[in-house]
Amino acid sequence: MILKGQTALVTGAAQRIGEAIARALAEQQVNVIVHYHRSSARAQSLCESLLARGIRAFYLKADFDVPEEAESLIARARAEAGPIQILINSASDFQPESVDQMTHASLIHNVTVNAWAPFVLTRAFARQTTRGKVINFIDAQVAGSDLTHASYILSKHLLAQLTTMTALRYAPAITVNAVAPGLILPPEGKDESYLDGLTGSLPLKRHGGLADITRAVLFLLESDFVTGQVVYVDGGRHLIGGPR
Repeated sequence: MILKGQTALVTGAAQRIGEAIARALAEQQVNVIVHYHRSSARAQSLCESLLARGIRAFYLKADFDVPEEAESLIARARAEAGPIQILINSASDFQPESVDQMTHASLIHNVTVNAWAPFVLTRAFARQTTRGKVINFIDAQVAGSDLTHASYILSKHLLAQLTTMTALRYAPAITVNAVAPGLILPPEGKDESYLDGLTGSLPLKRHGGLADITRAVLFLLESDFVTGQVVYVDGGRHLIGGPR
């Protein structure tokens, strides 16, 4: 795919990894639709900076806890920006929760936001394009387990399986792949020293950065012969497995 002039919908684009992806796409002269839930001011500010790069930029709100809002987002985005060729499902909810604390409500919430929303977006995206790219964001820990974020990691396991299923269903017109980040950004409220304290368990003995993620995304977008794959950007953490 030649990226210049294409249009991408990036979910969760108002902050963190989603914002870095939106900026990286804009550098490639891709028009960007910024999805947000609560970060209205950040989404607007991001769009203003993207517009300064000479591309088209839009921002749209959707609460993925409400299935109807996820199901209608592609149609709303298309009405604003025209045909969409790229879908980046980077929005997710990441909350601490042990196996013993997990509830039915928390599991349903995580599945709805982290797996169902990317799936229905992919399905709607496939219906409005004859050729396109989808990239889901899962988690490097799907290679093992995460006992401290039980509902979250279960939803990411489901999204990994949906990546395979939709890659098969929507081929050959659409490729569907996933990126699985590891130690890239510290959790909200923590700084880089938090990541530094965890690098000893990684084969590469260092943490990554946002540029590692955006390079993986651009590789998948530019590759026409790769589909159904999970690209681990985690310093080799997935090779070890086991609980986090």
